[in-house]
Amino acid sequence: MSDSGTAMEPSNHRTMITVCVVLAVMMQALDTTIANVALPYMQGSVSASSDQINWVLTSYIVAAAIMTPPSAFLARRFGRKTVLLCAIVGFVLASILCGIAQSLGEIVAFRLLQGLAGAALVPLSQGILLDIYTLKERGSAMALFGVSIMVGPVLGPMLGGWLTENLSWRWVFFINLPIGLLALAGIVRYVAETPADKNSRLDWLGFGSLSVAIMATQLFLDRGEQLGWFSSLEITIEAVIALSSAYVFLVHTFTAKSPFISLALFKDRNFSLSVVFIFIIGITYLASLALMTPYLQHLMGYPVLTAGLAMGPRGLGTMVTMYFAGNLIGKVDTRWLLLWGLLLSAGSMWLMSGWTPQVSMQTIIYVGFIQGASLGLMFVPLSTLAFATLPTSLRADGTGLYSLSRNVGSSVGISIVTVLLVQNTQINHAQIGAHITGFNRLLHNGPFKGLLDPMTASGRAMLDGMITTQATWIAYLDDFKLLMLLSLAVVPLLLMIKPPAITSQDDHGPVLE
Repeated sequence: MSDSGTAMEPSNHRTMITVCVVLAVMMQALDTTIANVALPYMQGSVSASSDQINWVLTSYIVAAAIMTPPSAFLARRFGRKTVLLCAIVGFVLASILCGIAQSLGEIVAFRLLQGLAGAALVPLSQGILLDIYTLKERGSAMALFGVSIMVGPVLGPMLGGWLTENLSWRWVFFINLPIGLLALAGIVRYVAETPADKNSRLDWLGFGSLSVAIMATQLFLDRGEQLGWFSSLEITIEAVIALSSAYVFLVHTFTAKSPFISLALFKDRNFSLSVVFIFIIGITYLASLALMTPYLQHLMGYPVLTAGLAMGPRGLGTMVTMYFAGNLIGKVDTRWLLLWGLLLSAGSMWLMSGWTPQVSMQTIIYVGFIQGASLGLMFVPLSTLAFATLPTSLRADGTGLYSLSRNVGSSVGISIVTVLLVQNTQINHAQIGAHITGFNRLLHNGPFKGLLDPMTASGRAMLDGMITTQATWIAYLDDFKLLMLLSLAVVPLLLMIKPPAITSQDDHGPVLE
């Protein structure tokens, strides 16, 4: 069995197969970010708080994280093509339900369904591409795959902003219908079915304990700040459930004969390190995207379409560097590409941590472009590295775990930066407010005379608004600093990576497995 490149589809259909699976991934990736710029409009439509409306993002990511690992089992049990088609149909139907939802509860519930249905799209599509391209060709294939995943940051903010401003926020979900139908038709026509193993079994205890641990952890992070952390019985219960489920999962994984996540995956050092890297990338990149939307709309006062246009170039930077990184795979040491990606990521966050209220749109655009470029330099080498030395028999499980790590990193990252944003805003407000007293001469003289008098109700209201804005601004800068430090923290792991050697066998075309 050759691992230099395997194919379950005729090589003359590779182009069409690639287009079809890229469309499917693009649809799923687009929904990760297209809703970001529409959140304030959803919030007003369903009368939700700032904390509650973030559930629209995290519910989708958590559901996708939970259902990503079982995608390998489902593909073995029912056939990869069947599962992929069901995932597309379910995703499109859930998108339509999100578009017609009338309350926050309905939107969150349908976003959960959307995440559950679409979870298999990324790992199964990635598995198909890995099967039909040789190891030497996978750099370019993973670059194209990466572009399809990162099309969300490119088109999501701009398309979401345009649809919201000119039609309605509901169209950020309805847009999935035409894309889904195109992907569905192409996969039916060109993708061949894989054999179904009716004897395949799912480790329900491992799957159940991992799912409960992820859900409880997410609820703990999302609701902790709102309910006062461990002073709340609900948060305490969620913490206990998360820890207990994680303990059961780990003990079962190390003692079961056929655990839900095979320990054989972690014998491959490069794959194990790649899982850690993609987790950090999920935190730093998607968490920063979640921060930028309210930052631009609430603090900078950008209209929804302008905010989308300002965020779009970061995705363009990703696409440009993905193209170059794909061509450099096998020619340049992978560790150098990853190092430059991490340094650019940290550098962009450092620049963002120094922004002031007077920051120009041009600065926001070029810093966003640099941040996007950093992702392109990391995603392609990492995706290639993770599966270069992984045995073919473990590839399906590997793609599921790899996607799980990225999704969990994204959801945890969004929750953490949101919590820190709220906490630091309160701390900063108290510290700045301590310097505002009725004896401050600046409040009684000059242009502020009579307007900011803390002894009057109107003066106190204006002062409170100004202090809150400054406190929030500083809190955003603190979050950007944290993301910068996380990018630098994984740099030492590069020393542990072993670049895979490409042998003469890798020049061969795809062969039947």
